[in-house]
Order: sequence, then C-alpha cells, then structure tokens
Amino acid sequence: MKVRFISLASGSSGNCYYIGTEKYGILIDAGIAVRTIKKGLKEAGINMEMIRAVFVTHDHADHIKAVGGLGEKLNIPIYTTARIHEGINKSYCMTEKLHSSVRYLEKQQPMQLEDFRIESFEVPHDGTDNVGYCIEIDGKVFSFLTDLGEITPTAAHYICKANYLILEANYDDEMLRMGTYPQYLKERITGRTGHMSNIDTAEFLAENFTEHLQYIWLCHLSKDNNHPELAYKTVEWKLREKGIIVGKDVQLCALKRTTPSELYEFE
Repeated sequence: MKVRFISLASGSSGNCYYIGTEKYGILIDAGIAVRTIKKGLKEAGINMEMIRAVFVTHDHADHIKAVGGLGEKLNIPIYTTARIHEGINKSYCMTEKLHSSVRYLEKQQPMQLEDFRIESFEVPHDGTDNVGYCIEIDGKVFSFLTDLGEITPTAAHYICKANYLILEANYDDEMLRMGTYPQYLKERITGRTGHMSNIDTAEFLAENFTEHLQYIWLCHLSKDNNHPELAYKTVEWKLREKGIIVGKDVQLCALKRTTPSELYEFE
C-alpha cells in the first residue's frame, strides 16, 4: 500500500496536511480556505471526495478556518476533543458553526478509520485544548505535533514512535529577541504553552534520535522570526554533532508556510 503525505500550508497564516492512500485520506487541520485546499489537493491528484475526515489539533484560527465549510457544507466529519469543538464554535473565524459534522475523540484512546489507526494525545499549547496525532497505516507511524511550547514526556513518547515526524520549529531565538514583536507576545511564544524554537527542536531530536525515524518535516515556521534554511541548518547541525547525517541516516525538510510541499509517497 502506498501512503501519501503532503503539506498544503504550514505556518501562522494557516495549516493543513493530507495523509492517505491511493484511494482515500484525511486532513490534519484546515486553517486555509476550502478553495485553496481543493486546489492544492487537485494539483497533487487528490479529489475532495477522497477525504474521509478532518482531525483538528486545537481551536486557533490558523488551524480551523475551513472546518465549518468542510464539515457542514461538504459533510466531512470533523474529529477532535469535546473541549476543542466548544472552542471552535466560539471562535471569531467560524462563520459556519459545526453541528452535524461533529465527532468526538478522547485523548490516548485509539480509533480505527478504515486502514488508519488514529490516536490523539495532549500537547502543551494555549488553545482551549490541544492535541497531537499519531497515525498508523500499513505499518508506518506518522506523528503530528504542530503547536507546542515544550516536549513533555507524553509528546516525547509519540515523537519517538514515529517513522515519519511532523514537528514544530517555529522561531529562531535571536530573530525573535531582536524582532519587533511586543514583549508580551515574545513571552507568550517562548512560554511553556507557546511554541518550539529551532534549537529546542534540534536538541531534542539529536538527543532522542531513533533508527526507525526516516523523515522529519519541520512545520509551523514563523513568517517574522524564522527562515526555512535557518530551521533546517539548526536541526542538521545538532544531528551531525551526534553523528547523524541528514540525507543518509534521516531525511529532513522545512515545510513551506503558504504553498504546498511536494507529494511524498512511501511504500
């Protein structure tokens, strides 16, 4: 079975990822316009009719903008925790509230969706409630951790299970410190329920590398406080210090903020 992955957008302006087979798939988050999702999928050879569900990580606008349209107009089930569903329907960006499309998840209680085994788990962030996802399909394990302030033991467990890892590298410390953001926002970003820096992510990966990890995608890069090359180089450098060579021992990619990645296929 071929497993396909594509990032349609990854950043503070919007986030949306697809994982699936040749016949069907799911979205993780839908923080960009429905038409943008349709266009990105179509260009990758994926029809909207193939989307079985959307799994939401938390209720911030850049992760939920399109869930109302996908859920209520296109009748695609929207899965997440009860508290995240409450937060979604209270959000200022939700012109289309969720009703018939709502499906509830409990953290660390796996569910089966056709060939997918999907498990949500707690991550530390400042949404109403916040989860990452561990998705197993055809013996392959994908872990998605898109917004988190630190790597807790729970988060570490799912990172270390992954063959394919989507993990936040939001900001460069120096760029944030020297940048124009107000102090309260800098403190929010660097706090324990904020975001992961390049160096935090790099050091964790270097210290906890597993031989079954094949691919790392760095996600949710800041527009103002990061560069893809900087995120990539920081992680590459820390891995190399531990004798782990990018391109040989593991593949590494910094995802684009507002445009789709390539379509990855794994057998």
